[in-house]
Amino acid sequence: MSEEIDAEIRTTHVLDLAAEGKRLDGRGPDEYRKITIEPGFVTTADGSALVRIGDTAVVAGIKLEPGKPFADTPNAGVLTTNAELIPLSSPTFEPGPPQPGAIEVSRVVDRAIRAAETIDLTRLCVTPGEKSWVCYVDMHVIDHSGNLIDTSLLAALSALTHAIVPAKRFEIADADYPLDIQHYPIECTFVRLGDAIVVDPTFDEERSAQGRLTVATDEAGHVVAMQKGLIGAFSPDDVKDTVRRAFRHGDELRARARGGAP
Repeated sequence: MSEEIDAEIRTTHVLDLAAEGKRLDGRGPDEYRKITIEPGFVTTADGSALVRIGDTAVVAGIKLEPGKPFADTPNAGVLTTNAELIPLSSPTFEPGPPQPGAIEVSRVVDRAIRAAETIDLTRLCVTPGEKSWVCYVDMHVIDHSGNLIDTSLLAALSALTHAIVPAKRFEIADADYPLDIQHYPIECTFVRLGDAIVVDPTFDEERSAQGRLTVATDEAGHVVAMQKGLIGAFSPDDVKDTVRRAFRHGDELRARARGGAP
């Protein structure tokens, strides 16, 4: 059986199940897969975390080093976010320059972190116009089984939350200190499967979807960012419903990223 025919049959099955309020893995429409978070996963990083949502796994690492601030923001540090889709993590990934999927993940995660003002970049300034901290957030997809955006943001946020500024190593201060985190954005991704809208899509559900919507919320009750993906539409009522659902999931996921109880 060709790959195209197999994908078509699987898509039909996914959509038929969704029409009955069911999913391939037995979850309800508003249920996440099992989530695990391991902060400090990479001991050589200034902050790190391994996050699994179902079989999807992402490692995020934080690196902080002195650099020169941008000319238009002389009193602020620098934040740069990058996602790497490792070919071994999925047959759909290829080696070489960044693919559109990697660019989208890095940009959507970066947007949530910046829009929520997760880090007060002015506090990363060492000497205005001359020296500031550069914060690198690198996300590596280890296993792709759907919903890379939510998994990557959760890994990045957990890594940032547990990051230590290596001020002593670079002789900027007498001691290292925790990175100051101001806000905690969480992204929740939904896809449309026929008339159903489900959260935390698997790889097969993403391939079968007629639209994707990611909603980023913070702990203060704000929607800080949204991203529409794939071909398909969401009505105003659909958007309002996904926002309400995103707030409900956000509280639990935030507690986990910050190291609290599930």
